[in-house]
Amino acid sequence: MKSILLTLFILFSSAKFYAQEEFSLYFDSNKFELNPKETDRLKDWVAINTKSKIVAIHGFTDEDGSNGFNDTLAQHRVEAVFNAIKNQIKIRDDFKTLSFGESFNQSKIKADNRKVIIYFLLEKDIAREDEILGIKKEEPLAEMPKPEIDFPEKMVFENPDGSQREFKLDKVFMKKIYEAKKGEKLKIDNLNFIINTFIVVPEAKGKMYELLVVLQNSPGLKIEIQGHLCCMPTDRVDLSTQRAKAIYSFLVANGIYPGRLSYKGFGSTQPLFPLPEKNETERAANRRVEILIVEN
Repeated sequence: MKSILLTLFILFSSAKFYAQEEFSLYFDSNKFELNPKETDRLKDWVAINTKSKIVAIHGFTDEDGSNGFNDTLAQHRVEAVFNAIKNQIKIRDDFKTLSFGESFNQSKIKADNRKVIIYFLLEKDIAREDEILGIKKEEPLAEMPKPEIDFPEKMVFENPDGSQREFKLDKVFMKKIYEAKKGEKLKIDNLNFIINTFIVVPEAKGKMYELLVVLQNSPGLKIEIQGHLCCMPTDRVDLSTQRAKAIYSFLVANGIYPGRLSYKGFGSTQPLFPLPEKNETERAANRRVEILIVEN
């Protein structure tokens, strides 16, 4: 029956090792605990290699026993050695278990096959670890710039009575949202509501259209709409959430997929100026709607 080789650390497809050092430990027949002699040898090795780094541990068995038994025995031998040294010396994190089966060349002396081999790098070689192991780091893909978009300067809105209203759009702000990175937060200036309600004042509807146009032209953009209040320490009627939801509902009603949007109200818990505000300038700054870029 063929011998089994298990490794707790598999770092590359080839079984070759180049500049690694090797240290072997031997086991009694059908045992996975180290005997006292080998335990002392392991302790001595650790003592002189505290600044080295282990890159692989391979376990071997002789040909005696069934495949399943040998496979388990080899694994237990690897685990026993690993557990004995894991807190005393650096070991690579990317370890796995692998059976090499017939790839292990048996020695004619059975005792020589009942072993674990530790492959390691000396301190002087650790800086070249990836090079020695033949690991090539993938270069990150260059981020493709988003295509330039000439956003409109105005939009015509049709009133329920059939009349039309023209809104001037802020192209600079629209471009800022379009190019914003994940995690950025942008304030929508001049997005005002009728006092104590979540109804947007007519002259501010253009701000919602600016956001709508950007979302229509940037399918990968996902946002969270965040509402904030001024003046009141407690948002008793959850007005900040209702205002954020009003913008969310407007965008959904105009064809934006709901999965790209979320909304949240913060009341007065995140003021830009401490409460109570000193003047209307501070109150206006605290009373705001912000857009958090979730994905872009």
